Amino acid sequence: MMEEKRDFYIDGSWVKPSKRNDLEVIDPSTEEVCAVISLGSESDTNLAVEAANNSFLSWWKMPKNKKLELLNNLLNIYISQSSKMADAISKEMGAPKDWSLNQQSQSGEDHIKTFINKYKEFEFENYLDKEKGNYISYEPIGVCALITPWNWPINQIALKVLPALAAGCTMILKPSEIAPLSALLFAEMIHEAGFPKGVFNLVNGDGPGVGTQLSSHPNIDMVSFTGSTRAGKLITKNAADTIKRVSLELGGKGANIVFADADEKAVRRGVRRVFNNSGQSCNAPTRLLVEKSIYERAVKEAIDVAENTEVNIANKDGNHIGPVVSKIQYEKIQTLIKKGVEEGAKLVAGGLDRPSHLNKGYFIKPTVFADVNNEMTIAKEEIFGPVVSIIPFSTEEEAIKISNDTNYGLTNYIQTKNTDKAQRIARQLRSGMVEINGIGFADDSPFGGYKQSGNGREGGKWGIEEFLEVKSISGWE
Repeated sequence: MMEEKRDFYIDGSWVKPSKRNDLEVIDPSTEEVCAVISLGSESDTNLAVEAANNSFLSWWKMPKNKKLELLNNLLNIYISQSSKMADAISKEMGAPKDWSLNQQSQSGEDHIKTFINKYKEFEFENYLDKEKGNYISYEPIGVCALITPWNWPINQIALKVLPALAAGCTMILKPSEIAPLSALLFAEMIHEAGFPKGVFNLVNGDGPGVGTQLSSHPNIDMVSFTGSTRAGKLITKNAADTIKRVSLELGGKGANIVFADADEKAVRRGVRRVFNNSGQSCNAPTRLLVEKSIYERAVKEAIDVAENTEVNIANKDGNHIGPVVSKIQYEKIQTLIKKGVEEGAKLVAGGLDRPSHLNKGYFIKPTVFADVNNEMTIAKEEIFGPVVSIIPFSTEEEAIKISNDTNYGLTNYIQTKNTDKAQRIARQLRSGMVEINGIGFADDSPFGGYKQSGNGREGGKWGIEEFLEVKSISGWE
């Protein structure tokens, strides 16, 4: 059944667009229209910015215990509607229902809990030097534009909205127009939780429209954006005239360095990490660097994982992978697979076209290329699909050089039983995160990258600090 979701959430109410500009939301499993939204115009954007500005001072000054009460309300409502959130994400971006509930929707709950705990212990004021009366005050930066992607929709919404609220900021959320249903459900939760009017606003729109209006708006103090590096550059340029803060979480091309002394699950674990979420994760270890002495075995293991990874529709139980999000993404990935073959990489699993048992939907075969080198397009560009590129290396120094030879620097991975070697290499990898031997990060660890993977950090206390200004005051007694 098609949903009609044209309204925006502005100043505590659901309001109609100032002018109709319908956009169909496509279910990528079926290629059918599952909802209709409206793209906002400049008057809608201005109305939301005005509401956020009007509510800023009162929200900033609201006592911490009152804010915590509202945040806990939100958490309880979210938990009660987690399965509804999972259904929305499955429909809008194709995440299989089990993955959507246990990973996608769960990430929203986890982030809300983490930020509530970090907010409780965050000190917004303290002495720098009591003897000299030098006092430090952390204060909200102001009105924020939060622009979120389609690949981990509620994950990124929670990583921006929660710390912004905790910092005392007000905001306008522009979710991805491709996957807006989870954001609209989240806005309903915010409303039910009882947040004051104007603190949180939502306007749907695309990048050239509402995205540009927000990033260049004189009454917006900060833009927090997650998405492509190309779009991040445009947002930075749009924001330059008003000298607003721009926080960017962009693409990645992670290297996964597998040494001969790695544990026996290392290769399979890394390949599965790429295929999860149908390859649509910026921190996926898409370049698999393998020491030459175990290279042939690693290629066989990667092929085995690819051939045993089931691909199917989102609305089905199981641990299969779903479609990619859109026709545009599907065609881009097909083009890059073709490019890999043309440039001489050895296609050993998967390849072009849909899996044979699926005749519609944006489904990609789990694909593995062997004998890749770092000059090939598939080793340089973020493919954002279930495609692994295997690159051989001989020495530790060569592995580090290949890993760092990229415009990106989000997450790199190391697989070795030699602790000294792992730590030595981790210090030399130019990325915001390094994962050793498949051990995941703490819930409150910072997420973000170097180079063209962006600037700033999300998560934990760093996520709250991102939305704060630091004021130094002398003569404080």
